Amino acid sequence: MNDSLRICVMGLGYIGLPTASLLATKGHAVLGVDVVAEVVETIRRGDIHIVEPELDVLVRSAVNSKNLRAATEPAEAEVFIIAVPTPFREGQQGAPRPDISYVESATRQLAPVVKRGDLVILESTSPVGTTERVAAILAAERPDLAAGGQLAVHVAHCPERVLPGQILRELVDNDRVVGGVDAASTEAAVAFYRRFVRGEVIATDSRTAELTKLTENSFRDVNIAFANELSIICQQLGINVWELIRLANRHPRVGILRPGPGVG
Repeated sequence: MNDSLRICVMGLGYIGLPTASLLATKGHAVLGVDVVAEVVETIRRGDIHIVEPELDVLVRSAVNSKNLRAATEPAEAEVFIIAVPTPFREGQQGAPRPDISYVESATRQLAPVVKRGDLVILESTSPVGTTERVAAILAAERPDLAAGGQLAVHVAHCPERVLPGQILRELVDNDRVVGGVDAASTEAAVAFYRRFVRGEVIATDSRTAELTKLTENSFRDVNIAFANELSIICQQLGINVWELIRLANRHPRVGILRPGPGVG
């Protein structure tokens, strides 16, 4: 890869827009793609449609430098980052199921402009096997790049690990877990993230990377739920939950979170 890359970011929400802006300020030529025309026009003006500290300054700088452009359709690039929503939908018998249709749609949208040797990265939190699904869609849409059963495009997963309000700092400082659908994809994705991540970039395979993010989320959810259950119990017993948690956390192996409105 050259020092300066052409990068296409699919999805300009809370992850896609900060990532695109950050990469643009690093000197890369970034095209941000979103299906919502109003979002695209907002970014073209150098404005933002989401709330995140200092993001407005970063976007304005990136747009003014001409390194960040916005469009509703992707274009040729060396690196494609998919950062679209993966919401829950009601499934069979009312059980919620993850909806990866936005990931599939973004993959099909970028498929015509992908070329041999490009890197496609899925950052969206996804069920295990979704990155392989991205590779399968690319192979089906572009049989010219899948001759002999080997896809000539690198495909990897690198889940985001950022906290709203701290996104711009954590995009750079946090460790990142990167896993490709094959060894070459992992190597290419690791090399890309090491360009701008100060934290450790840890290599694995795509399925492990996917489950790592789901495990991290689940761990947080369980601990938030536990803190909130303590709050309910303390209210019933007339105990100050903040004092309780403060005392319990004096144990060297206990770290109870604070009660709050939920996962958010």
